[in-house]
Amino acid sequence: MIGIDVGGANLKVVNDTGVHIHYCPLWTGAPLKDLLLNYAKSRDDAAAVVMSGELADCFQNKLQGITFIVDSVREVFPRARFYGTDARFHDRPGPELAAANWLASADFLREKYPDAVLLDIGSTTADIIPLSRFPALLGLSDLARLKKGYLVYTGMLRTPVATLISSVDLAGTATPVSTEYFAASADVHLVLGHITQDEYTCDSPDRKEKTVDASLRRLARVVCADLEETGKDGAMQIARAFWDRQRTIICDTVRRVAQENGASSVVVAGIGADIFAHECDGKNLMRELGPAADALPAYAVREVALRTRGK
Repeated sequence: MIGIDVGGANLKVVNDTGVHIHYCPLWTGAPLKDLLLNYAKSRDDAAAVVMSGELADCFQNKLQGITFIVDSVREVFPRARFYGTDARFHDRPGPELAAANWLASADFLREKYPDAVLLDIGSTTADIIPLSRFPALLGLSDLARLKKGYLVYTGMLRTPVATLISSVDLAGTATPVSTEYFAASADVHLVLGHITQDEYTCDSPDRKEKTVDASLRRLARVVCADLEETGKDGAMQIARAFWDRQRTIICDTVRRVAQENGASSVVVAGIGADIFAHECDGKNLMRELGPAADALPAYAVREVALRTRGK
């Protein structure tokens, strides 16, 4: 059994050999099928699949994206089955397949952590899921989750800096930022030491180097400056301002969701598991699941499929 999570930006695969994560931006025509072929031993392989890539703006609507993903996966794995927001597996494209990856994670974890909130903080988004409310989670769309605070659209790598801060204090002066896509959250977390260069897996905004120096230069451009104008301290202040805002938004939402749902603990997965487990006083699932916690929906849908096989 292979577990597959097809996101808009990343393809995550979990099989008997481990966890495999590929930057696979669907909106650029990334070769989804070719990447999957690397994991197919035979056309009889069983695969359990979740997705969120149907929202990529290369598709006219979600159903077109769902159909593309289902067809691409089934060309490689004809026996693939697709987990939906009804917590069931399906053989054909349908609206219930849209963005069900978070629900597979909840389905997998809910028995072990029945009184917890799951924070899965990835490259692009933060899923905040009250595991004790599983029946009430069925059928929720991303729109419904945004309204409830169960989806916060900011992540460790791909969030444009200007989406969270409108100004920054530079040498005592409140300075508005440019709304151009000059720097991303990956630049922030790299210069602050929250991620390594190897973990900067998405494209940089300028498609140039993914080094600390290059990230500092991109951050300086957020205030329409070269690094020589702001100095390293100025660029770092932009990074710290973004991080303060991102941390506040996510941790405040986790606390609110926990309080509203009577949760007594927080469990954290995703590329940001280590730092957000500390910030939100939660349990880091990396220590229990290892690298699988950075590909939780792919791992979870595989486990749920194995658990339900034959039922």
